[in-house]
Amino acid sequence: MANSLVMRFLLDATALSGCLAFCRGRWRLGMLGARYRTPGTMTAPPPNLPQLLTDAKRWFDDALLSSMQAAGERPVTVAQAAVFANLDAGGTSISELARRIGTTRQSVHQAVHGLIGMGLLKQVPDPTSARSRLVRTTPAGARAHERALRMIATIEDVLAKQIGANAVDALRDGLDCNWGDPPLVQDR
Repeated sequence: MANSLVMRFLLDATALSGCLAFCRGRWRLGMLGARYRTPGTMTAPPPNLPQLLTDAKRWFDDALLSSMQAAGERPVTVAQAAVFANLDAGGTSISELARRIGTTRQSVHQAVHGLIGMGLLKQVPDPTSARSRLVRTTPAGARAHERALRMIATIEDVLAKQIGANAVDALRDGLDCNWGDPPLVQDR
């Protein structure tokens, strides 16, 4: 079993590395952004994995937010979209949202109140704690969230057509693995 998982990962990683080499060339040429192009030179240092992940996240965010707006939904910020992505069906506290998103409670509070003002979220008393409140979607928010999930699936299909289904599967598999605790490393 472990051997087959290792083989699958190696095969998928090979497909993904080919895809990333192709995509890196496109990024440097400015088709996905000119971030890595150094003016006056033909070469640039290759982007590291955190830069690539950030660019990929930005690509998805841009695609989703512009598609939602083009479909007639009210525009939201990336921070507000992150709130939706981390809500539980029964509601989630501001503190828990902040922990999941990896930001401050104040930032989440601001995003939530913007969405409440748009009629997409509401706050309700937490039945398990008299001092706490839960953030939940309104019917309009639930409808917008369902639409966003359908659009994300379509965006993933578009990506599979652009870079290949094997590369998307490899990317998903690699990101879905248990990476363990973040390592404490020494400088080389």
